[in-house]
Amino acid sequence: MLRIWSWNVNGQHLWDRLAASEIDVALLQEAPVSSGPWVSKVVPHPEAGWGTTGGAKWRRTAVVSVSEAPELQLRPVTPIEVGAPGALLVSRGGTLAAADVIVDGERITLVSMYAVWEKSPPEHSLSNIYADASAHRLLPDLSVIVNGARSHRVIAVGDLKILHRYGEHGDSYRAARYATVFDRAEAMGLRFVGPQAPHGRQANPWPVELPEGLLNVPTYHTYRQGPMGAIRQLDFVFASHALADRLSVHALNTDPDEWGPSDHCRVAIEL
Repeated sequence: MLRIWSWNVNGQHLWDRLAASEIDVALLQEAPVSSGPWVSKVVPHPEAGWGTTGGAKWRRTAVVSVSEAPELQLRPVTPIEVGAPGALLVSRGGTLAAADVIVDGERITLVSMYAVWEKSPPEHSLSNIYADASAHRLLPDLSVIVNGARSHRVIAVGDLKILHRYGEHGDSYRAARYATVFDRAEAMGLRFVGPQAPHGRQANPWPVELPEGLLNVPTYHTYRQGPMGAIRQLDFVFASHALADRLSVHALNTDPDEWGPSDHCRVAIEL
């Protein structure tokens, strides 16, 4: 079994939480620079540079080896304007981190993804923030490792800051835009696999904006909401068709203790 957490740690040094866990690998978003014994366990290595282009200078995505096995094998990541044969050509630095693991002779690529908020130009009459453009850029960046309908073995997870099958406050235009991200991933060969109820607590009371019958589970809360007032799922797991049916995906959001100290709960994945 391969045990994984996907976790947006909101810039906090939560290495003690990882050390006390029973997982093998952590796929982090908004991770701070590691220190001490964790330096040698983090991909990319801190000396390679940290931060997210257009975002926090001291946070980025990371893949962390938590248990002694399996061993992480770095997937090189290069800015798209630099380029390098066989490397992940990333449109925005810090938004992707990837590493391979070998499980029972099977090579699996683990990817941590993070969609950055963007803002409409001030001259626009409707100035707002959006993240679906960032989410879309992540998918073609993965093309070098997702290069066939069924031949690859990829688990890609993270905070995409979009909604699944609906829009904020019932906005059908936003819902349609967000749907294109999930459709594009599926077309590439990355199936959305959760988390979805009953594998996580659903919002209670039921949010007015959330259509009845959806299986979404909240993974993010605002400061005012707190974990038990959370209503939106922003964190998602995608997997190759060859792996999708072998994965168990759960949102660890049942109570404040399980949720943890970040504004995002952990998403537990088992292969």
